Amino acid sequence: MPVWDDLVGQERVQKQLAAAARDADALVTAITDGTAPPAASKMTHAWLFTGPPGSGRSTAARAFAAALQCTSPDRALGGEPGCGFCDGCHTTVIGTHADVEIVRTDLLSIGVKETRDLVRRAQLSPAVGRWQVIVLEDADRLTEGAGNVLLKAVEEPAPRTVWLLCAPSLEDVLPTIRSRCRHLTLRTPPVDAVAEVLVRRDGIEPAVAAAAARATQGHIGRARRLATDEAARSRRATVLKLPLRVDDVGGCLKAAQELVDAASEDAKQVAEEVDTKETEELRAALGAQAGAGSRMPRGTAGVMKELEDRQKRRRTRTQRDTLDLALTDLTGFYRDVLALQLGSSVAIANEEIRPDLDRIARASGPERTLRRIEAIIACREALDRNVAPLLAVEAMTMSLRAG
Repeated sequence: MPVWDDLVGQERVQKQLAAAARDADALVTAITDGTAPPAASKMTHAWLFTGPPGSGRSTAARAFAAALQCTSPDRALGGEPGCGFCDGCHTTVIGTHADVEIVRTDLLSIGVKETRDLVRRAQLSPAVGRWQVIVLEDADRLTEGAGNVLLKAVEEPAPRTVWLLCAPSLEDVLPTIRSRCRHLTLRTPPVDAVAEVLVRRDGIEPAVAAAAARATQGHIGRARRLATDEAARSRRATVLKLPLRVDDVGGCLKAAQELVDAASEDAKQVAEEVDTKETEELRAALGAQAGAGSRMPRGTAGVMKELEDRQKRRRTRTQRDTLDLALTDLTGFYRDVLALQLGSSVAIANEEIRPDLDRIARASGPERTLRRIEAIIACREALDRNVAPLLAVEAMTMSLRAG
């Protein structure tokens, strides 16, 4: 299966990347054979993939990285790079290729230290592959200092190094960096295309796949999770009941507290297993004896404190991500309400709760629905500004009540 098959509904982007991969293959072949490189090339050393959540930015970057590393013998016969079967494609896709570094963060930001490590790696020549590829999936989380460190590497890249940056929008990346990258914009995939890939690739029942794709409005990752995880479906159903519980002040405050508590509990569950494993591995590496109560060797307290701080930041990020997902589902609820109020022909995302949507739609007008959507957006922005989650969510639920 070609590496491009996972790019759902991105035909234009796929065509551009395939053309660049062909030119990149010709360029490396010319360098290896000592012949003249192509006069014109669609390949460049830095790319920026942008698009809304769920559009497949990191999927596109990984597919392109695999095509750049493709070693299929069919290329010599005119075949497209990115066969999906050769060692270069396979190891890139599963994340084990020696010359492909895939960087993502479970923290709130990517700092200067981590970026300097990437820049040093980017100066190396490929060890076994055709290119040295750095895939930075969370380029929007670079701090200003980290962005300035990265800028130098993007301005003066090594001859066979390629940077693939992913971010939600151009505005999320420093102007000096984005001006030096070739920009590709991905769109939200069609609901039908997402349902089809869930059936084909994940073996999900067509009816379940269609419902998950419709509920998430084309977000591939969320659709897969919703279709395969009963707990995710339960949490979403609870969130969609919130608009029915904000009839009075007490109900608003209780709903806000439960939403924040649920996000905290999710973050705790996700973190517990990972934190315990990380802590035990570090203790073993530092020479501590087995058992949580054993004494640590002298001089290791600072290292353990650094790990604890990192784990705390990760729990904060997980809680915010969980809250943001709930707020996204809530926005979808009011989007459906607005569609009903305006008599729109747009398909309803939450068809399974149609009676609740009808009830809210009849009880208010489009103006109040728009104000409620704005309140949810304001809550998301407040969370991004590090406002205490409970305060931000309480303000939102009060606004939902007032309309």
